[in-house]
Amino acid sequence: MHEFFFGTYPYIALSVLLLGSIARYERDPFTWKSSSSQLLRRKQLVIGSSLFHVGVLIIFFGHLIGLLTPIAIFDAFGIGHGFKQTMAVLVGGVAGIMALAGGAMLLHRRLYDPRIRANSTFADTGILILLMVQLVLGILTIFVSLQHLDGHEMTKFMAWSFGIFTFDGQAASYIADVSPLFKLHIFLGLTIFLLFPFTRLVHMLSAPIRYIWRPGYQIVRTKKRGA
Repeated sequence: MHEFFFGTYPYIALSVLLLGSIARYERDPFTWKSSSSQLLRRKQLVIGSSLFHVGVLIIFFGHLIGLLTPIAIFDAFGIGHGFKQTMAVLVGGVAGIMALAGGAMLLHRRLYDPRIRANSTFADTGILILLMVQLVLGILTIFVSLQHLDGHEMTKFMAWSFGIFTFDGQAASYIADVSPLFKLHIFLGLTIFLLFPFTRLVHMLSAPIRYIWRPGYQIVRTKKRGA
């Protein structure tokens, strides 16, 4: 089962993430949105959404760089494993708390505001709950990481993730002896990738970068009497 969950399941999750996202964009482009509930209730949204998104983005890019960058590159720049582990704990801990606080506010308004709850789908609420559980697991792993500040434990995850993307048949064995808490964190993360194309998370792939080089500005004027 360990070989399946950490040697085969990653390819299933990533394949569904890629092919499912393409299929949804091609077949149901009008569902490719986050379905903002700001008009229904602005309270809690601005602060909660800001904290959640900033925290999640820091965590995402931290994991992306930390796990997929070959160990040899860190060694070449003289970045010690212990230093990298300490920074991961500090930055990840702060970002995790930010995202958890913001997510709690978003989940509260989605569950306890009648209008928002009525306009929410099972997928909307379910994926937010899964993200909250994942954030809690991530914060709990910090206490395990504090016992391995030499960075040796961290290199196992780097070797595993790099092995997955290089089709290393031994990738799963690299994390065979890590804490079950880390394994649960990885499994839930892969499951979120699996569910990604079927939820509102797809809006992450539609960042409005094109507005940076848009030729002109959109001017919005209010309609006033007597104008």
